Amino acid sequence: MEVWNALERLTSEQGPSGFEGSVARTARELLAPLVDETWLDAMGNVLGVRRCGRENARRLLLDAHLDEIGLIVTGHEEGFLRFAPIGGVDPRMLPDQEVRVLTDPPLLGVVTCLPPHVQSAGDQDKAMAADKLYIDVGLSQAQAEERVPVGTPVTYRRGCFPLGEGRVCGKSLDDRACFAALLLCAQALQKAPLDVDVYFMGSTREEVSGAGALCGTFAVRPDWCVAVDVTHGETPDVRDPKGRVMALGAGPAIGVGPNMTPWMTCRMQKKAEAMGIPYQMEVMAGDTGTNAWGMQVSREGVATAVVSLPLRYMHTPVEVIDKTDLERLAQLLRAFALDLGKEAEAVC
Repeated sequence: MEVWNALERLTSEQGPSGFEGSVARTARELLAPLVDETWLDAMGNVLGVRRCGRENARRLLLDAHLDEIGLIVTGHEEGFLRFAPIGGVDPRMLPDQEVRVLTDPPLLGVVTCLPPHVQSAGDQDKAMAADKLYIDVGLSQAQAEERVPVGTPVTYRRGCFPLGEGRVCGKSLDDRACFAALLLCAQALQKAPLDVDVYFMGSTREEVSGAGALCGTFAVRPDWCVAVDVTHGETPDVRDPKGRVMALGAGPAIGVGPNMTPWMTCRMQKKAEAMGIPYQMEVMAGDTGTNAWGMQVSREGVATAVVSLPLRYMHTPVEVIDKTDLERLAQLLRAFALDLGKEAEAVC
């Protein structure tokens, strides 16, 4: 498997929260050759397992969500589409955007905007609310009502593309870049001796509720879980001395805080240091905003870690990651999985 081709395929698929079927099928196809078994559950999660061969083996679950932010059609007005956001859509990103309306077959559209010539001086410095915008699909009112039912999901049009020598830019890198890291980890574990069963999950609905990961974790019954998600990447206009943004190219970010089990955080650090993998520490003082918040309290509770991939311009169609960070993230997950059953809490 060539991970960058896999990432291109994943980001080219459309899968806003609750409508992940297309990307889930692609994710399962990519995962299947790397593990012993794959399946889709009732929530649409993609799951795969690499078994260690031991009876009643303990279980490690690695999760990265497949859904993306998007829009949903709420009505029609003179052939234009009214819409509402799915997930944390930034309204500043919407005007002028090319979108894909997920009819069968899909339609291309553009989000309307007012040219600067007809804006008032006060409006030029303001972001328009989503409920004031429309999608133009080039149809009459009758055609729009016939071809685009209310409830049709919409996504940004683009996939991903190289940015400079070592970076990738595009939509839905949150969190499909992390699922690509899971694929790379699964590939690296194919011939490795394991003492635990390793489950890989591409979860659904993270951007709206985390329900996919919560249900998937309940079903798998893991002894340990790791939520693998993106975190905010540093840019010239956002340099935070309190450590709430991470540098691109400096390695994955290991979360520390009440959503994480301390010995698992410690083990992540020690494995990174033993393997010479650069890493950053991210203090997460409360809800991490990841699937870990729900996974940690599944059933009787699950020992949990959070590892993140630095990403710029989150929840936009031009998210940016560093390739080396993704590769190091996969290496760290592999190192964490090896000898986990033997070492577990004794390492720290």
